[in-house]
Amino acid sequence: MAAAAALALAVIGATAAVAPPAAAAPPAVAASTVSVSVDAALQLATVPATGVGVNIPVYDAAMNAPTTPGLLSTAGINTVRYPGGSHSDVYHWQTGTADDGAYVAPNTGFDAFMGTVRAAGAQPIITANYGSGTPQEAAAWVRYANVTKGYGIKYWEIGNEVYGNGEYGAKWEYDTHSSKSATTYANNVLQYVSAMKAADPSVKIGAVLTTPGYWPDGIVGPGDTMDWNHTVLSIAGSKIDFAIVHAYPTSTSPADLLTKPQAQNPNIAGAVRSLIGQYAGSRAPDVGIAVTEANAQAYLDTSPNGLFAPDNYLTWLENGAFNVDWWDLRNGTDCTKVTTVEGATDYNDGGMVSSGSPCEPTVNTPFPAYYGIQMISRLGAPGDTLVKAAGSSSLLSAHAVRRTNGDVAVMLINKDPNNAATVNLSYTGFTPSSATPTVHSYLKNGHSIGTAQSGSPTIQTVPAYGITVVEMHPTGAPCRVVYNKNEWQGVMVGTVTVVNNSLGQVNGWSLGFDFPGDNGITDSWNASVAQSGPSVNAGNVSYNATVPPGGSVQWGFKATWSKSDADPSAFRFNGASCAIG
Repeated sequence: MAAAAALALAVIGATAAVAPPAAAAPPAVAASTVSVSVDAALQLATVPATGVGVNIPVYDAAMNAPTTPGLLSTAGINTVRYPGGSHSDVYHWQTGTADDGAYVAPNTGFDAFMGTVRAAGAQPIITANYGSGTPQEAAAWVRYANVTKGYGIKYWEIGNEVYGNGEYGAKWEYDTHSSKSATTYANNVLQYVSAMKAADPSVKIGAVLTTPGYWPDGIVGPGDTMDWNHTVLSIAGSKIDFAIVHAYPTSTSPADLLTKPQAQNPNIAGAVRSLIGQYAGSRAPDVGIAVTEANAQAYLDTSPNGLFAPDNYLTWLENGAFNVDWWDLRNGTDCTKVTTVEGATDYNDGGMVSSGSPCEPTVNTPFPAYYGIQMISRLGAPGDTLVKAAGSSSLLSAHAVRRTNGDVAVMLINKDPNNAATVNLSYTGFTPSSATPTVHSYLKNGHSIGTAQSGSPTIQTVPAYGITVVEMHPTGAPCRVVYNKNEWQGVMVGTVTVVNNSLGQVNGWSLGFDFPGDNGITDSWNASVAQSGPSVNAGNVSYNATVPPGGSVQWGFKATWSKSDADPSAFRFNGASCAIG
């Protein structure tokens, strides 16, 4: 089950929903003007192949219905978590049964699940039973999945929200261990890791953390000398491959909910990354962050959650998460809790689509979160690069990707429920073609995503409570610049890639940029580099002057910076120019 939510799932069939016509855009009372800057040269993260995920629990009777693969693939879901929430800690994969009287729907066994996941073109993330299971049971699952069946399942969790086992007073997670402490969990994680990697050394294994800033973060439980996160990572941090958090932000209003991705996700990710750095030693850069349950706690089936969903996913991915899994595909509801939010019915159902409960639309009818998540696939695909996008208003979120083919796409999320936004777009490291761009739109309370050629690369209008994705091709500019860096106290290493966007061969290239502070280049390779104050000029050397169409050259440098730099992480290519000789 989801954290702090225990919603019953109705037994549902496999009938596909027929979506009603798309809702018309509400009339805009006024239009605000917002500026959005896109820095296509400033990489935040690579879009991961496991980034956009969803939970499907074993109590979902339609888990493996014929309609499910299509629902997943159409939404752009590439990861499916199984066996789902708290059921993970009572579920025995070999028998398909659960302890503690937990319901398991027919035809939700592991092999049937894998058939659905493969048909959807997705991959699983599996949660091994910690509550009533053993390391040997988990290792047998790995061996069956990857050796016997050849499924090649990479990501495995040890338990679900184990800190909810009564250690801190509240108990929703089943745990038969005599001690419920973080120390006990961490020592058992070591046993699970050892047994599971003996079955398949290639698997990646994650341990459960409390979400920084949320209960019971910071509390020291009986039998421990530190809080949950410090205890677990001090014991198991050098052995695990990723850390797990769940995130269900509380909110006082729809407007408050829509602030949460930017207000909370970077801080949570930063806190987890700091903990990993403290305890994982030299392996810290390779230890990932997975958000294996994510959703709001209110306004679940209405337009605010449709806006929150893509903003939440993309902000997590921009801040280093390799996996975010929505809770869940179908969830069910208590029909006594139906309300109206922003002109639409909120069934208080945490699913992406209807479960077919008596008070709900036909089974599999998408809720707004489904369409919001689907808009992520309109923005970019695994392997594309998330780049910096910043807006001038808190009522508009912006995300951008640089695609592998050189195109740039921008997602604009208008969080004003009443007013359209006129967005003025500007670009660094990318010059868009003057052609009318392709624009994908999801409107408030809509039932489909529209696509048209509209606006311009520099001006777009986003309807109230709407989501717009703008796709742009580059102009015939001869080259494009991509920049990445690694940084530690007083030292940084930069890697610069110059890409030939022209149709002809480049015979010589040069690049100019400025540092924001007192960074001083001390060494460089694969380029001729000169620096004067903050200004740097770099050009080709004899062996990399020639660049074929679509080809690239890469050069790098090492630099120092002093404590007088207030924010060395703000380094960027300021007005980067690329001249072809």
